[in-house]
Amino acid sequence: MFSAGEDSIMKKSARKIITFDWAIKTILRDKANFDVLEGFLTALFRQPITILELLESESNRRDDADKYNRVDLLAKIRGGIAKDDERVIVEVQYLPESAYLKRLAYGTAKTIVENLKLGESYDNVRKVYSVSLLYFDAVEGGDDYIYHGKTEFTGLHTHASVTLKKSLVGERVRIGETNIFPEYYLIPLKCFTDEIRDDLDQWLYAFKNNEVPDEFTAPGIVALKEKLDYLKMDEVERRRFDKHVDYARSEWGMIDHARREGREEGREEGREEGREEGRGEERARLVKSLHENGVPMEIIAVSVGLPEEAMRRLLDGE
Repeated sequence: MFSAGEDSIMKKSARKIITFDWAIKTILRDKANFDVLEGFLTALFRQPITILELLESESNRRDDADKYNRVDLLAKIRGGIAKDDERVIVEVQYLPESAYLKRLAYGTAKTIVENLKLGESYDNVRKVYSVSLLYFDAVEGGDDYIYHGKTEFTGLHTHASVTLKKSLVGERVRIGETNIFPEYYLIPLKCFTDEIRDDLDQWLYAFKNNEVPDEFTAPGIVALKEKLDYLKMDEVERRRFDKHVDYARSEWGMIDHARREGREEGREEGREEGREEGRGEERARLVKSLHENGVPMEIIAVSVGLPEEAMRRLLDGE
């Protein structure tokens, strides 16, 4: 175990890499580069993971969505002794949103439904994993930097875990031998202290700091260092990437400023007109401030958790 923050030698010998969200949009969609994502998932699930193919997801398109707050990919995977392919959603998100957990639940449910063909037996329902790399504060009072959510059945009175009958669970072996219900991994990178304990920590260090020290040896990490090397990008791709980073920083700065401004004014309103109305005023001011600063409606919707129609009513003064 070592702390990257205290190792000045390691910092000098680190390779600068592009941000992981940009890699998901570009490099990692090439089958020749699946080994990068396989390395990360192998470290997370603690068993060898193979990506069979990438499937259609919300951001499997290269267009003006380069400026979007969130990017994800959907992959068909197989791990260890698992007999069946499963699904994993890997996403990177920079800004918080009020309906975040609801969107995660919707995303896994939608993936389950869309991967069961019309007329197929429920026996063909696929297990879905949702892995979120978060660049914002996601927990209160947490004592870790990786949070795992899954469905378990326990006694209502005893609180003891119960093993369901095999006739209900089925014969299929899944990653970790778990049940069919979706599982979620929330990884707020701000909570990671750069202290390296295992292979997974090496990956998280790279995602958080956009660099790979030469001392790192986790499976797949060399591929990450070579294929996401910033200096190996051609001039056109480097300009596109730099523009993407500048835009993301600008968006975050405007949204953070508008939130602070709206929160202060909302608190004043709350003292005079009641806490609930103050919160409504804060949200309205945030929407108007972001709109006046040229932030696209879809990003405002993500930031405040309101549909576009409701935001347009706020902007029209209704």
